[in-house]
Amino acid sequence: MKKIILFGILLFLSATARPQFSPHPGSSKIKMKLLKLNFLGSALYLAAHPDDENTRVIAFLAQERHAETAYLALTRGDGGQNLIGPEIRDELGAIRTQELQAARRTDGGKQFFSRANDFGFSKSAEEAFALWGKDEILSDVTLTYRKFQPDVIITRFPPDSRAGHGHHTASALLAIEAFDKAAQPDFLPEQVKQYGISKPVRLLINTGRWWNKNVNENTKGVLTMDVGGFNPWLGESYGELSARSRSNHKSQGFGSAGSRGEYLEFFEHVKGTPAAKDIFENVNTAWSRLKGGEKIQPWVTRAIENFNYEKPHLSIPQLFEIRKKIEALDHSVWKERKWNEVNELIADCAGLFLEVTASQYYAVPGESLKLSVEAVNRSPAEVKLTELKSDIIKLDSSCQQVLPNNKLISFVFKKEADKNAAYSAPYWLRAPHSIGIFQAENKSWIGIPENPAAISVKAKFLVMGQPLQMEAPVRYKWTDPVKGGLYRPLEITPPVFVTVETPTLLFKDTEPINMRVKVKSAKDKAEGQVKLTTPPNWKASAAQHFSLAKAGDEMYFVFSITPPKEEGTAFINAAAEVNGKTYSLALKSIQYDHIPAITLLSPSALKAVRVNVQKKGKTIAYIKGAGDETPQALRAIGYEVWEMKNSEITLANLQKNDAVVLGIRALNTNEEVRFFMPAVLEYVKQGGTAMVQYNTSPVGFDWDKFSPYPITVSRDRITEEDSEVKILKPESPVFNSPNKITADDFKNWVQERGLYYPSAWDSHFEALLSGHDKGEKALDGGLLTAQYGKGYYVYASLSFFRQTPEGVPGAYKLLANLVSLGK
Repeated sequence: MKKIILFGILLFLSATARPQFSPHPGSSKIKMKLLKLNFLGSALYLAAHPDDENTRVIAFLAQERHAETAYLALTRGDGGQNLIGPEIRDELGAIRTQELQAARRTDGGKQFFSRANDFGFSKSAEEAFALWGKDEILSDVTLTYRKFQPDVIITRFPPDSRAGHGHHTASALLAIEAFDKAAQPDFLPEQVKQYGISKPVRLLINTGRWWNKNVNENTKGVLTMDVGGFNPWLGESYGELSARSRSNHKSQGFGSAGSRGEYLEFFEHVKGTPAAKDIFENVNTAWSRLKGGEKIQPWVTRAIENFNYEKPHLSIPQLFEIRKKIEALDHSVWKERKWNEVNELIADCAGLFLEVTASQYYAVPGESLKLSVEAVNRSPAEVKLTELKSDIIKLDSSCQQVLPNNKLISFVFKKEADKNAAYSAPYWLRAPHSIGIFQAENKSWIGIPENPAAISVKAKFLVMGQPLQMEAPVRYKWTDPVKGGLYRPLEITPPVFVTVETPTLLFKDTEPINMRVKVKSAKDKAEGQVKLTTPPNWKASAAQHFSLAKAGDEMYFVFSITPPKEEGTAFINAAAEVNGKTYSLALKSIQYDHIPAITLLSPSALKAVRVNVQKKGKTIAYIKGAGDETPQALRAIGYEVWEMKNSEITLANLQKNDAVVLGIRALNTNEEVRFFMPAVLEYVKQGGTAMVQYNTSPVGFDWDKFSPYPITVSRDRITEEDSEVKILKPESPVFNSPNKITADDFKNWVQERGLYYPSAWDSHFEALLSGHDKGEKALDGGLLTAQYGKGYYVYASLSFFRQTPEGVPGAYKLLANLVSLGK
């Protein structure tokens, strides 16, 4: 697989838009936090992707054992498919980052990442290491060990081919190697200077039944843990809690039903000290693990025993005494953890509420911003607000504001954002990245799921005469008439955004094409020019003037682009000039109900593809699947596309079209497809062309209902996008009309050739292409066609959904030929 440098940088802003949740736990959860204060043990779960983690184990360890629990996902899932929308690659990685964080908010764990980029399915750990750079990712894993200081490491996968995916195997191998490396002072000594070495007690594999079907509680050398218990404080079992956690992985279709009753998990020993009965065996999880901690133990025990559910504030004096004793301990990760925990408990017991909101969701460096602060003491405890401070907005205000019980105190003020403030871009996407690894300019952020808040306000209080500090991220708040109060973080952005209408523009000849550019202002009184910059052999119309009176105003401009005679690909950039400065970032929002809204900035550019693509026919029916951009690709070729609703899919309506295309995994994701597929097959029989893109074959899937002749779909795929493609039937109309297709048309494909190739098919089908990854057998089922009645049925495992958004010329030509069959 060749290495590609991706120059299009997506700068995501970690925006949220969700209903207000109470920032304070009820008394039962405060009691659980007190129990956690009394447990000094930690576990790190480690695997390759979002959804690889065992949410039952994480929920049980975090909520039942009260352990400091975290999941390290090597990748953000960027290379997968998206079952809920069209976003792929970096955008999909941003979605899955938020899905993982939502999962951890649910099950009580913390989340970490390495810089590894999910480049798609990998057949070996060697390939993964070659593309990621093994030393770089090993450094990230070791860094997480040293930062988090886990007592126990748990991997999801075994360190061999049983893991079923090169990334899976690589995650286990890295976990094992880092177990030793993290304990060596001479390995990456700069990490050691900052975080010290890490010496976990043991490393275990959380054995999965798919590679060890016979494992049970009597298997020699296997530790068994029942994670199916019921938590009376939460009011649900860990099976129910873990299902809610896992159901956040909606882009992968992993909605889960909760389970109740005993549920056994199995752990195989790999390294360190073996354990016979308990995952924390030989780990001192009491306060006595810290020098001087034995003096704190009785205070914590009394705080737990004396906790008053109706009057949590009565625990505050004891908590301050515990904090004082923690402050006297030697520096360690446990001192820091427990100090933070006890401060949070004090705020919880006092019912302290602090919120800072802005009048809009973006702030421009150097521009003023209106902020509102609300503070409430919801307890009889004596509380006084003494200071508000923020560096980015140059806020430094001292006060002596008493907070009476349940009386709202509010402030409104205007502050200017620092003129040198950086835009709110996630650290892993601020610089161009390769196919295998992201960059992190701020090395201290490696491992964290996303940037800290763009702007936050620190507030100092006196609670019962003792100092307490809270920090609130600045957020934008509004009221939706249906969803109620919603929030999203304040973001630092450019003064203007420039957005092109489409990321890819296909030119079939030398005729110019008009495209729209939107200019949106993030500040009042933005005026300047918007223009396009093209390569020398391309032309664009002249710059145009814009004037926007208020923040949030926008204008649209039409530009004409003229391509050259020669085929090729070019990048055309859009930019706005304001007061002598150039701004060329586009604003986009990704919104799904199950995660915070994601706002992103990306270079305002389009990929212009000049290719002599011909077509036959006029109108294409498209039946949606898991989500892809095939309709846009067909429109670019020149077709009218009818994106059909299920209720519109009838034989009469299908016959109004020259071909019908089913989106990726349509047969898996659309429950009604089995009811209208007979109409699609009858349409083919009467002379139409139907193209079905790749699907999987779940249990009970009957291909006879979806294909005129039998097909057996496997999990085979070709992951090397530059692998040789052999045309088996060069005389086929698929390769000759209306476009001539040769081996050259399979150059510059991205990520993969195809996936879930059929392993067997009826003799009525013709296999048109053959290919394989290095050292593997040939796969001939990537493109199958069959005449059925008077028409054509096409089954395509080729990854058109990845190629057309990237402007791959050969993919457009082949797609046009397939939907032109029979014409």
